[in-house]
Amino acid sequence: MTALKLTQIGNSVGLILPKELLARLKLEKGDTVFVTEAANGVNLSPYDPALDEELALGREFMHDYRDTFHQLAK
Repeated sequence: MTALKLTQIGNSVGLILPKELLARLKLEKGDTVFVTEAANGVNLSPYDPALDEELALGREFMHDYRDTFHQLAK
């Protein structure tokens, strides 16, 4: 666990992430971070949770029409 302190950044309050945490999350300056609610607090992730739902819908569509896609691939 890493403890981080909130700091004043202009008129806002921000959190400065250490280099090691940025590397672990594969984040760089300008990237977007997603915060989601969890049973034990919050999760910080570079991955959009809405994208998982979209991918699941796409996989379901591909599965439902797999014969059609197979014919189109010929």
